[in-house]
This record gives sequence, C-alpha cells and structure tokens, in this order.
Amino acid sequence: MKQVNKKPSDLDIINEALEACILAYPVSSFVISIYQQYQKRGSLSKKQLQGLHGKAAAIKDFSPAKLATLEAVIKKMPNRFKSELPEPKPLYEKDKVAGDIIDAILAKYPQHKRVLFLQTKYNNNQPLTPVEIDELKNFKRVLKI
Repeated sequence: MKQVNKKPSDLDIINEALEACILAYPVSSFVISIYQQYQKRGSLSKKQLQGLHGKAAAIKDFSPAKLATLEAVIKKMPNRFKSELPEPKPLYEKDKVAGDIIDAILAKYPQHKRVLFLQTKYNNNQPLTPVEIDELKNFKRVLKI
C-alpha cells in the first residue's frame, strides 16, 4: 500500500502560522486547541482559520506574504449559512363560515348554551368537527337567521 505524502517542497502555510502563534502565545488555549486539531485532522474550519489569521496578524515578525496566503486560503473556503426556517403556520386555521354563523346566532340569541360552547371551542383554536359545523348550520336554518 502506498502512502500519499506531501512533497518536501510543499509549503504548509497553516502549519507555519500555527507554529508561529504557539511561539508567540504559548498559553493561549485557542491556539493550542486548533494546533492539536490540525495535527489530528489535517484541516480547520473557516471560523478557526479566521481566528488564526487574527492571532497571526498581531505577531510583528510574521511575514505579510504568509498572512496574505492564509487570507487567500480563508477566502477560498465556502461560506456556510444555516437555512432559514419557513414562517410557522398555525396548526389549525379558523373556519370563517363557522365563525360568522356563531356570531349571527349569538347576536340574536346571546344565551344559547350550545352555541356559546362552540364559540368557546372556536375561540380557543380547537377545530370544530363536521358534526358541530352541521349542528351550527342546522341552528341557523331552524332559527331563520
């Protein structure tokens, strides 16, 4: 089995930036953790590279050319956005016709107990069953509203 190794002439700007940051900030937990992650996985996220760039830019002896290369690597990486959630829809949409029938019956007979019960259910966003809607239509027909 062949192992694919980097050529000795290949430059690893990220590793060089990490090593320079470790020398400049030996007690920085951020630099140490991303250095360990880079050694294990071989890559860093865009946010981590941006943090590394900020730390490396603060080092006065760090080469501007290497900083520019690190910046180019960061710009080359894709931006990841969380998808936006759709507008939440209500679980139950009120039946406008049923609401109108309830209002019409209660306008004429405000003490009608069954319609008051159905109005409470309607106002609490509980769905009215087809039987209850038929009952409302029947009340409307019988009361001649």
